Amino acid sequence: MNHPRSAALVLADGSVFEGELLGADLGDRIATGEVVFNTVLSGYQEVITDPSYAGQIITFTTPHIGNYGTNEQDYESARPHCRGVVVREMARRTSNHRSTASLNELLTTHQIPGIGAVDTRRLTRLLRDAGSLSGAFGTVSEDVLLTAARNEPGTAGVDLVATVTTAAPYVFPAAPGAPKRKILAYDFGIKTTILRHLSRFGEVQVVPANTSAAEVQALAPDGVFLSNGPGDPEMVPYAVDNIRALVGTVPIFGICLGHQLLGLAIGARTVKLPFGHHGGNHPVKDLTTGVIEITSQNHNFAIDPASLEGIATVTHTNLNDGVCQGIAVTGAQAFGVQHHPEAGPGPHDSTYLFDRFAELMDANPSRNN
Repeated sequence: MNHPRSAALVLADGSVFEGELLGADLGDRIATGEVVFNTVLSGYQEVITDPSYAGQIITFTTPHIGNYGTNEQDYESARPHCRGVVVREMARRTSNHRSTASLNELLTTHQIPGIGAVDTRRLTRLLRDAGSLSGAFGTVSEDVLLTAARNEPGTAGVDLVATVTTAAPYVFPAAPGAPKRKILAYDFGIKTTILRHLSRFGEVQVVPANTSAAEVQALAPDGVFLSNGPGDPEMVPYAVDNIRALVGTVPIFGICLGHQLLGLAIGARTVKLPFGHHGGNHPVKDLTTGVIEITSQNHNFAIDPASLEGIATVTHTNLNDGVCQGIAVTGAQAFGVQHHPEAGPGPHDSTYLFDRFAELMDANPSRNN
């Protein structure tokens, strides 16, 4: 029996966490990235395969991960894009009728390194106090790991969308019985669960992140969807320019990064949050109805509500810290939310937002029948 190799995770502030290697064999290589924590109790496969984690090392706060294994249906993308995974304890056995592979096997198959036996409680408390930090883990010396961590740029000031977007357009077919609508979805790192939700309302034409506004308009969609994705929205200026040209010409709905890009396109500002929101239990208030929803979230940036005066109204707010969670653009059929109404994983309180998008498409006088 092979025994796990001892390893260490070192953060850019010099903090050291001892552990054991999991997943892909690093050898003498080093895994680096921006270290964030996610508080979900289940749904680890969906989290790891969400392209929004490109450039990041995911720490799971739940101490026991992997007990129900993984399967072919719960992938949110063809492969994980995260830099690594940190856990307290990886399950040695899996028990679920849907399971086809263990979590460790998934990581190994897709060459994602991990580190286990880590004091994730201490790590999470540190990240909450200090904010997200760059980190590095491996079997080399702590001094080498510290240098690697300090040389890791993190996610601010980097275009990570270009690393996850589709290389060519493709069609996600409408669900059985869906209306005859044509929805165009910009892929900034789109999740499969989002595509499944959109397909309930029509055929979805998925296009690369750099697709021009003119190309979109030539396809004459009933609505344009702006997907989730990784990193700093200010580093995707080509997307901002194209969205700006589309606002007011077609109904638009953005989620997470798509919501932030919509904000930039209309002249708002974005800010980087101290440690972001990553989890499945964030309370959000819909200011248009007064209803409070429990939501799934995964982002490190947000729209500055002070920059929205005269151009958009805040429609949703996070009850934990007051962060702007949704906007409606003034004078245009365009809105976005910071949280994830598709869940995957998480609660389904906010799925009505897809219906709002469908209502906008149906109300659009230029809709092609």
